[in-house]
Amino acid sequence: MTPTEIVNDQDKKGEALKSQRFQMLTDIAKELSGEVVFPTYFDAVLRLRKVLHDPAESIANIAHAVSVEPLISAKLLHLANSVAFNPEGRELVDLKSAILRLGLNAVRTAALSIVMTQLMRAKGMAEFSDMTHSLWEHSIKSAAAANIIARKMTRQNADEAMLAGLIHDLGAFYMLYRATQYEELRHRPESIKYLIVQWHESIGVSLLNALGLPDEIVEATIDHDHMRSTPTTLRNLADVIFVANMLSGGHYEWLMQDQDQLPPELKSIEEQYGHLRPEIDALALEMRSSFS
Repeated sequence: MTPTEIVNDQDKKGEALKSQRFQMLTDIAKELSGEVVFPTYFDAVLRLRKVLHDPAESIANIAHAVSVEPLISAKLLHLANSVAFNPEGRELVDLKSAILRLGLNAVRTAALSIVMTQLMRAKGMAEFSDMTHSLWEHSIKSAAAANIIARKMTRQNADEAMLAGLIHDLGAFYMLYRATQYEELRHRPESIKYLIVQWHESIGVSLLNALGLPDEIVEATIDHDHMRSTPTTLRNLADVIFVANMLSGGHYEWLMQDQDQLPPELKSIEEQYGHLRPEIDALALEMRSSFS
């Protein structure tokens, strides 16, 4: 191939890449205005969502609804018997008792965690493995940080904070899943990172709304990667998620990894909340073993 042919070939690939980037964003916008399509195991959690959010449902009915999803059932039972939820060592063998021990917020978090790990293994996701594993690790750290921060520093519901921390970057996972359907993007995984940085927050908010997540959780994820002054008092769930996300390195690792020094805002967060790291790391370790 001559130098001119090489340049022309690169131009064609560049145009194809731009075209597929635009097409993916267009297709996502269309999908989010209608019915969201996820792999079948994600659909399982969406089916569970209604019963898990219905205050009139009995624990027996909830246990029955969960029991039809074997993977989720097994993981919930394992989690209920983990050190974090069973420090006395009293082992449970039935799903109803496990749900009672965990509480509904923890069940929602665990169910979503389980399908997010499965989402990482969806067809075509292997080519994005570095990004998906990085995102998953960040999600686990953020969820653990949100739980500990809410419990130690605020009056916010710690289980709700954990759930919000876990799914705050669901838009990025969704974008990677959709990118597997476009050849140019699938074979150039680094090319999708720019789109994720630019769009994952707004797409995530639309996605969480489409999935029917509570308004408070959706609102807590808005602009979570936008740097701002560290709140001296954590007034709401949005403040908790912002601090948890920044403490877990999301913004810095994706956007500022070439900088020699931490921005002053991140230094401030570290000074105020860094002492919680041992507890955050311990909870994150427990979550990894329970959800993997």
